[in-house]
Amino acid sequence: MRLDLTQPDFKAAIPILKKIEAAGYEAYFVGGSVRDAILGLPIHDVDIASSAYPAEIKRIFKRTADTGIEHGTVMVLDHGTGYEVTTFRTESRYQDFRRPDHVTFVRSLAEDLKRRDFTINALAVRHDGTIIDLFDGLKDLQHHQLRAVGNPHERFHEDALRMMRAVRFESQLGFGIEPATKAAIADNAKLLVHISVERVAAEFNRLLTGIDRRAGLQDFIETRLFAYAPKMAAHETALTHFSQLPDTQLTSLASGWAALIFLLRTQPLAMLKAWKQSNELITLVTQTVKLLQVMPNPTAWDLYQAGEAAVTTASEVQKLLTPDFDQQQLAEAYAALPIHSKKELALTGADLIKAGVRPGPAMGKALNQIEQRVVAGALPNELKKLLPIATEMSQDRL
Repeated sequence: MRLDLTQPDFKAAIPILKKIEAAGYEAYFVGGSVRDAILGLPIHDVDIASSAYPAEIKRIFKRTADTGIEHGTVMVLDHGTGYEVTTFRTESRYQDFRRPDHVTFVRSLAEDLKRRDFTINALAVRHDGTIIDLFDGLKDLQHHQLRAVGNPHERFHEDALRMMRAVRFESQLGFGIEPATKAAIADNAKLLVHISVERVAAEFNRLLTGIDRRAGLQDFIETRLFAYAPKMAAHETALTHFSQLPDTQLTSLASGWAALIFLLRTQPLAMLKAWKQSNELITLVTQTVKLLQVMPNPTAWDLYQAGEAAVTTASEVQKLLTPDFDQQQLAEAYAALPIHSKKELALTGADLIKAGVRPGPAMGKALNQIEQRVVAGALPNELKKLLPIATEMSQDRL
């Protein structure tokens, strides 16, 4: 079987493979880009593996950068876009379940491929599109199956993150996990505690937004991986509920986390901090969960306080929780608000000061009350009508 390499990322890198081969070494496309291309999915990073050692790659090409030379990786810059070339290697024991004690460069493609995680990621492709398949990866791709290369227990002891990658690929690709591989995950789930939260979170985030979230979550639960993930051990029942929701693919990470946290009935800040998520995501999920707590009938003020992003996210989550929820109605309710931020309020503190109102708590409370009334539609958003009312309210509080 040959792979069509006319996609721009592959096509641009073919001269690198040819130049390495012309120097007397082997070079192949490997990894996720090969897998995704065979599946007809968009490809991202193109990885190249070679029998040439790093020093030899640096002699072959004029412009290179050492991006991970201790692990055999050199960035080749001769053709504009940089491409990483990694030397075939074998790895020693993994004493910490995430990094080898040391790597050994080798000339054998087979030795390199057999250390990879799953058969579908252990394919190599020559510059002419010829596919090298030493572990029946093509068969597993055809059967939509995730199977560890060789002994799954060894693969998971080498890098325990591979167990999270399995459930992530299950969700991302819509594949199932082969029974022996799944059993090995269950046997070794406790090793996940050795992996940094950031690495675990990166996989879980992608699981949440995959095409088969339910399958990924169900195996995350069944294999007990969840028991070794941050702040998840006590939430098996809620996680199970989450895994049984309709398998509609979510459009954002915020929707996934908001739905999960809402069902867990836990505080977004504590959970998301434990998972080392960004402040931006924490803010959005917090606003979304707050809005979900008053759904499906939020007030105008609820929508206003939440903001457009949280309203959109909450709408998607509510549809997931309640399939007959009318998302259009919620969108129209938000669009119909007289104002959508304080910046749009016709009245400002400067207007009140100009009218003789003394700055202070009373003026602030008056502005807040005016804002709420405008949002509720009880007052028109017009300066000439708001100013006298706010002035009087401020004086009442002097």
